[in-house]
Amino acid sequence: MTDTRESADAGQSTSGAVPLRFEVVVLPVADVDRAKAFYEGLRWRLDADFPIDEHFRIVQFTPPGSPTSIQFGLGTSTAEPGSSQGLYLIVDDVEAARADLISHGANVSEIWHGRGLGSEGHKPGVDPKRASYGSFASFTDPDGNSWLLQEVTNRLPGRVALTDVQGLADLLLETSLRHGSFESVAPAHNWWDWYAAYFDARQNGATPDAASAEANRYMAEVKRVVVPAS
Repeated sequence: MTDTRESADAGQSTSGAVPLRFEVVVLPVADVDRAKAFYEGLRWRLDADFPIDEHFRIVQFTPPGSPTSIQFGLGTSTAEPGSSQGLYLIVDDVEAARADLISHGANVSEIWHGRGLGSEGHKPGVDPKRASYGSFASFTDPDGNSWLLQEVTNRLPGRVALTDVQGLADLLLETSLRHGSFESVAPAHNWWDWYAAYFDARQNGATPDAASAEANRYMAEVKRVVVPAS
Protein backbone atom coordinates (compact mmCIF):
# COMPACT_ATOMS: atom_id res chain seq x y z
CA MET A 1 0.00 0.00 0.00
CA THR A 2 1.43 3.37 -0.95
CA ASP A 3 -1.20 5.62 0.57
CA THR A 4 -1.32 6.92 4.14
CA ARG A 5 -4.86 5.64 4.54
CA GLU A 6 -5.22 2.19 6.01
CA SER A 7 -7.64 -0.27 4.44
CA ALA A 8 -10.77 -1.25 6.31
CA ASP A 9 -9.44 -4.71 7.12
CA ALA A 10 -5.88 -3.64 7.94
CA GLY A 11 -6.33 -4.82 11.50
CA GLN A 12 -7.11 -8.38 10.46
CA SER A 13 -4.23 -10.82 10.35
CA THR A 14 -3.68 -12.79 7.16
CA SER A 15 -1.01 -15.00 8.68
CA GLY A 16 -3.05 -18.10 7.81
CA ALA A 17 -3.21 -17.24 4.11
CA VAL A 18 -1.14 -19.01 1.48
CA PRO A 19 1.93 -16.81 0.73
CA LEU A 20 1.66 -15.06 -2.64
CA ARG A 21 4.90 -13.19 -3.26
CA PHE A 22 4.73 -10.49 -5.92
CA GLU A 23 8.19 -10.61 -7.47
CA VAL A 24 8.14 -9.60 -11.15
CA VAL A 25 6.52 -6.94 -13.33
CA VAL A 26 6.57 -7.46 -17.11
CA LEU A 27 7.25 -4.30 -19.14
CA PRO A 28 6.19 -4.05 -22.79
CA VAL A 29 9.03 -2.67 -24.91
CA ALA A 30 9.62 -2.26 -28.64
CA ASP A 31 13.42 -2.47 -28.63
CA VAL A 32 14.88 -4.96 -26.16
CA ASP A 33 18.49 -3.85 -26.48
CA ARG A 34 17.58 -0.20 -26.10
CA ALA A 35 15.60 -0.96 -22.93
CA LYS A 36 18.43 -3.11 -21.61
CA ALA A 37 20.95 -0.32 -22.14
CA PHE A 38 18.68 2.17 -20.35
CA TYR A 39 18.23 0.06 -17.22
CA GLU A 40 21.89 -0.92 -17.19
CA GLY A 41 22.68 2.79 -17.27
CA LEU A 42 20.57 3.27 -14.16
CA ARG A 43 22.76 0.62 -12.48
CA TRP A 44 19.89 -1.78 -11.92
CA ARG A 45 21.12 -5.32 -11.41
CA LEU A 46 21.00 -7.49 -14.53
CA ASP A 47 19.67 -10.86 -13.35
CA ALA A 48 19.20 -12.60 -16.67
CA ASP A 49 19.30 -12.25 -20.43
CA PHE A 50 18.05 -15.49 -21.93
CA PRO A 51 17.72 -15.59 -25.75
CA ILE A 52 15.65 -18.77 -25.93
CA ASP A 53 15.22 -18.59 -29.72
CA GLU A 54 14.72 -15.95 -32.42
CA HIS A 55 11.17 -15.27 -31.19
CA PHE A 56 11.60 -15.46 -27.42
CA ARG A 57 14.03 -13.64 -25.13
CA ILE A 58 13.74 -12.73 -21.44
CA VAL A 59 15.71 -9.92 -19.80
CA GLN A 60 15.37 -9.31 -16.06
CA PHE A 61 16.58 -6.38 -13.94
CA THR A 62 16.15 -5.59 -10.25
CA PRO A 63 16.24 -2.02 -8.90
CA PRO A 64 18.75 -1.41 -6.05
CA GLY A 65 17.31 -2.59 -2.74
CA SER A 66 14.11 -3.92 -4.29
CA PRO A 67 12.60 -7.39 -3.72
CA THR A 68 10.67 -7.04 -7.00
CA SER A 69 12.16 -7.26 -10.49
CA ILE A 70 11.16 -6.25 -13.99
CA GLN A 71 11.20 -8.41 -17.11
CA PHE A 72 10.96 -7.53 -20.79
CA GLY A 73 12.03 -9.10 -24.03
CA LEU A 74 10.73 -10.76 -27.17
CA GLY A 75 7.46 -12.63 -26.91
CA THR A 76 6.96 -11.68 -23.27
CA SER A 77 3.99 -9.32 -23.62
CA THR A 78 1.17 -8.51 -26.02
CA ALA A 79 0.63 -5.09 -24.45
CA GLU A 80 1.44 -1.89 -26.33
CA PRO A 81 5.06 -0.81 -25.69
CA GLY A 82 5.13 1.90 -23.06
CA SER A 83 1.69 1.07 -21.65
CA SER A 84 2.88 0.23 -18.12
CA GLN A 85 2.21 3.39 -16.14
CA GLY A 86 2.73 4.59 -12.58
CA LEU A 87 5.09 1.88 -11.33
CA TYR A 88 6.11 2.87 -7.81
CA LEU A 89 9.73 3.13 -6.70
CA ILE A 90 9.86 3.83 -2.96
CA VAL A 91 12.81 5.98 -1.87
CA ASP A 92 14.15 7.34 1.42
CA ASP A 93 15.00 10.75 -0.04
CA VAL A 94 13.24 11.84 -3.22
CA GLU A 95 15.70 14.67 -3.89
CA ALA A 96 18.72 12.38 -3.64
CA ALA A 97 17.03 9.68 -5.72
CA ARG A 98 16.10 12.19 -8.41
CA ALA A 99 19.65 13.54 -8.59
CA ASP A 100 21.11 10.03 -8.81
CA LEU A 101 18.75 8.93 -11.58
CA ILE A 102 19.43 12.08 -13.59
CA SER A 103 23.18 11.50 -13.27
CA HIS A 104 22.70 8.08 -14.86
CA GLY A 105 20.61 9.09 -17.82
CA ALA A 106 16.98 9.30 -16.66
CA ASN A 107 14.92 12.37 -17.52
CA VAL A 108 13.24 12.87 -14.15
CA SER A 109 10.43 15.35 -13.59
CA GLU A 110 10.49 18.13 -11.04
CA ILE A 111 9.46 17.05 -7.54
CA TRP A 112 5.88 17.61 -6.43
CA HIS A 113 3.77 16.88 -3.37
CA GLY A 114 0.10 16.09 -2.87
CA ARG A 115 -1.35 13.35 -5.00
CA GLY A 116 0.90 10.81 -6.66
CA LEU A 117 -0.87 9.17 -9.57
CA GLY A 118 -2.77 11.19 -12.15
CA SER A 119 -2.17 14.74 -13.26
CA GLU A 120 -4.23 16.66 -10.70
CA GLY A 121 -3.48 17.65 -7.13
CA HIS A 122 0.22 18.20 -7.78
CA LYS A 123 1.88 21.03 -5.86
CA PRO A 124 5.48 22.06 -6.66
CA GLY A 125 8.34 20.90 -4.46
CA VAL A 126 8.65 18.42 -1.63
CA ASP A 127 5.97 18.23 1.02
CA PRO A 128 6.50 21.27 3.32
CA LYS A 129 6.45 19.01 6.40
CA ARG A 130 8.34 16.26 4.57
CA ALA A 131 5.44 13.97 5.43
CA SER A 132 6.02 10.32 4.62
CA TYR A 133 4.21 9.18 1.44
CA GLY A 134 3.77 12.81 0.38
CA SER A 135 6.52 13.72 -2.14
CA PHE A 136 6.92 12.45 -5.70
CA ALA A 137 8.81 12.62 -8.98
CA SER A 138 8.51 10.58 -12.17
CA PHE A 139 10.42 9.40 -15.23
CA THR A 140 9.91 7.12 -18.21
CA ASP A 141 12.02 4.56 -20.00
CA PRO A 142 12.68 4.90 -23.76
CA ASP A 143 9.37 3.18 -24.58
CA GLY A 144 7.31 5.38 -22.27
CA ASN A 145 6.76 2.98 -19.38
CA SER A 146 6.51 5.34 -16.43
CA TRP A 147 7.97 5.16 -12.94
CA LEU A 148 6.78 7.10 -9.91
CA LEU A 149 9.23 7.94 -7.13
CA GLN A 150 7.56 8.22 -3.72
CA GLU A 151 9.39 9.29 -0.58
CA VAL A 152 8.58 7.06 2.38
CA THR A 153 10.39 7.80 5.64
CA ASN A 154 7.98 6.31 8.18
CA ARG A 155 5.95 3.31 7.12
CA LEU A 156 2.44 2.49 8.25
CA PRO A 157 2.11 -0.16 10.99
CA GLY A 158 2.88 -3.65 9.76
CA ARG A 159 4.61 -2.43 6.60
CA VAL A 160 8.26 -2.53 7.63
CA ALA A 161 10.92 -3.77 5.23
CA LEU A 162 13.98 -5.52 6.66
CA THR A 163 16.12 -2.84 5.01
CA ASP A 164 14.21 -0.08 6.84
CA VAL A 165 16.53 0.24 9.86
CA GLN A 166 14.51 2.75 11.87
CA GLY A 167 11.24 1.00 11.10
CA LEU A 168 12.73 -2.33 12.13
CA ALA A 169 14.06 -0.81 15.35
CA ASP A 170 10.61 0.56 16.17
CA LEU A 171 9.03 -2.82 15.48
CA LEU A 172 11.61 -4.57 17.68
CA LEU A 173 10.85 -2.18 20.54
CA GLU A 174 7.12 -2.69 20.12
CA THR A 175 7.60 -6.47 20.04
CA SER A 176 9.74 -6.50 23.18
CA LEU A 177 7.14 -4.49 25.08
CA ARG A 178 4.33 -6.75 23.91
CA HIS A 179 6.34 -9.87 24.71
CA GLY A 180 6.90 -8.61 28.24
CA SER A 181 3.21 -9.08 29.03
CA PHE A 182 3.37 -12.68 27.80
CA GLU A 183 6.70 -13.43 29.46
CA SER A 184 5.47 -12.32 32.88
CA VAL A 185 2.83 -15.05 33.02
CA ALA A 186 4.11 -17.77 30.66
CA PRO A 187 6.30 -20.79 31.48
CA ALA A 188 9.93 -20.76 30.38
CA HIS A 189 10.22 -20.43 26.61
CA ASN A 190 12.39 -19.13 23.79
CA TRP A 191 11.61 -15.45 23.34
CA TRP A 192 12.52 -15.60 19.65
CA ASP A 193 9.62 -17.97 18.96
CA TRP A 194 7.14 -15.42 20.26
CA TYR A 195 8.94 -12.59 18.45
CA ALA A 196 8.82 -14.45 15.12
CA ALA A 197 5.09 -15.10 15.39
CA TYR A 198 4.43 -11.48 16.37
CA PHE A 199 6.60 -10.18 13.51
CA ASP A 200 4.80 -12.38 11.01
CA ALA A 201 1.38 -11.20 12.13
CA ARG A 202 2.37 -7.52 12.07
CA GLN A 203 3.93 -7.87 8.62
CA ASN A 204 0.65 -9.34 7.42
CA GLY A 205 -1.36 -6.36 8.63
CA ALA A 206 -2.45 -7.32 12.15
CA THR A 207 -2.85 -4.67 14.85
CA PRO A 208 -0.57 -4.95 17.89
CA ASP A 209 -3.38 -6.52 19.92
CA ALA A 210 -4.22 -9.01 17.17
CA ALA A 211 -0.53 -9.81 16.65
CA SER A 212 -0.09 -10.49 20.37
CA ALA A 213 -3.07 -12.84 20.31
CA GLU A 214 -1.64 -14.59 17.24
CA ALA A 215 1.77 -14.99 18.89
CA ASN A 216 0.14 -16.36 22.07
CA ARG A 217 -1.87 -18.83 19.99
CA TYR A 218 1.27 -19.93 18.14
CA MET A 219 3.13 -20.50 21.38
CA ALA A 220 0.28 -22.56 22.80
CA GLU A 221 -0.56 -24.63 19.71
CA VAL A 222 2.85 -25.07 18.11
CA LYS A 223 5.39 -24.66 20.89
CA ARG A 224 3.15 -26.06 23.64
CA VAL A 225 3.85 -23.06 25.88
CA VAL A 226 0.50 -22.50 27.56
CA VAL A 227 -0.24 -19.62 29.92
CA PRO A 228 -1.89 -21.00 33.07
CA ALA A 229 -5.47 -19.92 33.64
CA SER A 230 -5.67 -17.11 36.16
